Amino acid sequence: MLLMVSLIITCSQSGSRRMPSGKDIKENNGGLSSQYTGRGSCRECHQKQYELFLGSDHDMAMDVATDSTVLGSFNNVIFNQGGITSRFFRKEDKFMVNTEGPDGKLHDYVVKYVFGIRPLQQYLVEFPGGCYQMLPFCWDTRPEDRGGQKWFHIYNQERIPPDDILFWTRVTQNWNYMCSECHSTNIKKQFDYYSNTYNTTWNEMDVSCEACHGPGLIHIEWARNIEEGGTPDALPNMGLVIRLKDTDNATWVFDMETGTATRSVPKTSDILVQMCARCHSRRSVATENYTWGNHLLETHWPSLLEEGLYFPDGQILEEVYVYASFLQSKMYHAGVTCKDCHEPHSGKVFVHGNALCYRCHLAEKYGNRSHHFHDPDQNGSSCFECHMPERNYMVIDPRRDHSIRIPRPDLSDKLKTPNSCTKCHNDKSNQWASAYLRQWYGTVEKGKKHYGEVFWAGRLGYPEALPELINLSLDSTLAPMIRATAVSLFQNYNDPSVLRTLHRTISDPEPLIRFASLNTFIIPDENILAEFVIPRLNDSIMLIRALSARLLTSLPSQYFTRTTQRLQEKALDEYINTQMINADHPSAHMNLGIMYLNLGNYAKAEASYKKAIEIEPAMTTAYINLADLYRMLNRDHEGEQVLRSALERDPGMAAVHYALGLLFVRKGNTVEAMEHLQVAAELEPDNARFAYVYGVGLYSDGKHEEAINYLESALKKNSYDRDILYSLASFNQEQGNIKMAREYAGKLVEYYPQDQDYRQLMQYLQSLK
Repeated sequence: MLLMVSLIITCSQSGSRRMPSGKDIKENNGGLSSQYTGRGSCRECHQKQYELFLGSDHDMAMDVATDSTVLGSFNNVIFNQGGITSRFFRKEDKFMVNTEGPDGKLHDYVVKYVFGIRPLQQYLVEFPGGCYQMLPFCWDTRPEDRGGQKWFHIYNQERIPPDDILFWTRVTQNWNYMCSECHSTNIKKQFDYYSNTYNTTWNEMDVSCEACHGPGLIHIEWARNIEEGGTPDALPNMGLVIRLKDTDNATWVFDMETGTATRSVPKTSDILVQMCARCHSRRSVATENYTWGNHLLETHWPSLLEEGLYFPDGQILEEVYVYASFLQSKMYHAGVTCKDCHEPHSGKVFVHGNALCYRCHLAEKYGNRSHHFHDPDQNGSSCFECHMPERNYMVIDPRRDHSIRIPRPDLSDKLKTPNSCTKCHNDKSNQWASAYLRQWYGTVEKGKKHYGEVFWAGRLGYPEALPELINLSLDSTLAPMIRATAVSLFQNYNDPSVLRTLHRTISDPEPLIRFASLNTFIIPDENILAEFVIPRLNDSIMLIRALSARLLTSLPSQYFTRTTQRLQEKALDEYINTQMINADHPSAHMNLGIMYLNLGNYAKAEASYKKAIEIEPAMTTAYINLADLYRMLNRDHEGEQVLRSALERDPGMAAVHYALGLLFVRKGNTVEAMEHLQVAAELEPDNARFAYVYGVGLYSDGKHEEAINYLESALKKNSYDRDILYSLASFNQEQGNIKMAREYAGKLVEYYPQDQDYRQLMQYLQSLK
């Protein structure tokens, strides 16, 4: 059961007391619940800010379901979606929903809490063990003339059955894990692994003052001390856990030549952006003890500009919540922070329309038709529509891209990315829009190659992208998010230049760069691992230490000194804690399973993988890792059972078919092996590894011509794949087609000039008649 805790400390509190010390503030930053005083204690001195906060998205983030808070219609409303008929109704004073449950049958559920207010409202249902789940139905709170005032499904028309990982009673829709931290103040999830229950608590139900400013008790004591004649400097930062106001007296000064304002003093503190990133980022929680004023990596695992989350050029694709977008922007790099555009207490922008941008960009230059070339009364003249286009999430919730970029329709066809021009002119082509941009502006962005082009090629593993990725990673003039993403793409390459670059990036001053460097390590060489990673056990950032310790679990003890061994043990404890805080999610047990496997504790690795499957049976990788563990332990018969059970649940798991095919290869059962390898390749036709292995299987089965034809077809989708190219060179040579063999070997030499094996292959083929 959720506990509501409201600790109000009033200024009339009597009794003897001492003035808090700097030590008290430091302890206060650890998130002690006893130090939270509630919004009521802020109001007396901060009435203006309090009134701005009332009714804001933060204020309305969550509430108890009552007649005044529930916006949706529960007047016996029928809603049909995906073949399921749901009903919204009242039962006495309760708000009820009759809908499909985890058993596939219809049940009545009581709505306990409401979530959000605009443009939609969601509803929470309580389950046993303190577990709260988010119903898939949302109320469109927009006015009726804008399409609102009706129910809709969060996945629109898509049918989500009970065995789907996205079904509303599964872990992906669990409030305690997925939502709670960012909708209430001082949330403690408090999941008990052994009883499989939650005892989730908060200090205030919504996102209140202390969610951003930290516990306020010592600040109140500081204020009392001033009233009683004390000095303002008795405590640093007025007793605040975090000081969000700029203290460098900076101003924004216009450069009349460029028409753009620059900061009079370079920004040296990033604490505001890092604090906002706690919720406004795609990340996972690493600790319940949030500490204000530190880098996000002290408390959360952040996502970079990753495939599946962002388009290759860094534009938003999935629901990613601003942070990584903003960190790649020129605005951020120039010193702009969230509160330069948003009033921090209401969350609203200071002024609507282009006037907001004119605060830093002269209207005479940027509001002129000679800049935007559009009718001033139309959307084409809007700074936001061109440089911060919207993308819809949760069906009806438009969110702006905070990378604040120049539209690049000239890249859209190649990178498969959207652009503002054809978003508005949706009846025109990208080529049409590109022609106008060249006519108006000449060479876009001064002819510089956009990092998105490099990321696109890097995601595909194209060899020519590697030098450019290295250049991006080492360019300190670029935003850290761009550099870190470039580093993350090194994992697609096996080249000596990667190691040389990682030797520099792994000790970069920017934490994101070091974090990305560690995540790139898939290196079996123990000496390299020891040289690069052991020094990071003493890193100033907790998650970098923790990740280093996990990587080093595969390193033999002789590589550690007594001192570094102690550091490793301490950092590994930190890593385990970051996983156990999310013991209600299968990914934590997957990570622990890998760690225990490296440590040689096979029983715990097995238990971890089984726990991941128990929590979420739809998690493919858990079955594969467990089966691979059984392979290592010569227990393939058990691995076969695991993989078959996965396919019984979902026959469409391509990776499981692939793993089962390899298992049958080891058993010598060629017929069943080829059946599963073929299915894997068909289910994921763009997967180069699946195609390569199936092609080799065909060749080994004596189907030489079919194998070569199949691999040639696969090469069209994976032009630079080493294995496919090498197999085509070898198979053609064996079949006497030396000319084709030389052609494929030549591509290997061209694409991977530093690989001596490919040069030797070419020399051998050239020696043949």
